[in-house]
Amino acid sequence: MTQMQASALTISIVSHGHGALVSDLLRDLGQYVRVPFKVLLTLNVPEADPSPADGLPYSIQVIRNARPRGFGANHNAAFRLAGPGYFCVLNPDVRLQADPFPALLAELAEARVGVAAPAVHDQDGRPEANARRFPTPAALLRKALTGAQTIEYEHGGQALAVDWVSGVFMLFSGQVYAEVGGFDERYFLYYEDVDLCARLRRAGYVARLVPSARATHAARYDSHRRPRYLRWHLASMLRFFLTRY
Repeated sequence: MTQMQASALTISIVSHGHGALVSDLLRDLGQYVRVPFKVLLTLNVPEADPSPADGLPYSIQVIRNARPRGFGANHNAAFRLAGPGYFCVLNPDVRLQADPFPALLAELAEARVGVAAPAVHDQDGRPEANARRFPTPAALLRKALTGAQTIEYEHGGQALAVDWVSGVFMLFSGQVYAEVGGFDERYFLYYEDVDLCARLRRAGYVARLVPSARATHAARYDSHRRPRYLRWHLASMLRFFLTRY
């Protein structure tokens, strides 16, 4: 691993045994991203270092957890190590075909933009709903009955204000992230991104979807298949509604 160096951008990635996916993402970052950056890679469960970690044109710090932590707790811990600049939350199952950061950073240059996200597509090129309106019980009931993943904001040419953006890929000014306290660590998994965007709005900031920046996501939808993830999803949903409403 290379030594940490000063950087304007810190990218936080958390792996849960995602070694091959992380290796692919690290290669993409090295190939496409040209803004200065460093990576903080948290291994939330025991696993080997990702295979391409040596020889990449940026610095990586690997954090090994003694026991698994939640999504928000892991990224908050990385933020405390990040130093000044911009802070990116990035899932290990994201792939890049171009550098999304110049367009995202341009949006964050506006004082009241609290978080920016690219347009995310699946592996077949179809848009994913990584920007949505704040959930309501009625909307969730409709989704449960239809099973549809509705695109609530169309991916046009211009950046647009949205209610919340997915934790798959979020870019913050470090100052704003610190101002609102980062993720609420009471959410172990799911809805921490919704909650953070709601708190950003209460603080006077907007979330922005930037279609000129793009990423690909190999979504796993574990809560659809695994009971433990479904329980976490339902518990987080209940916490959000009790807090918000």
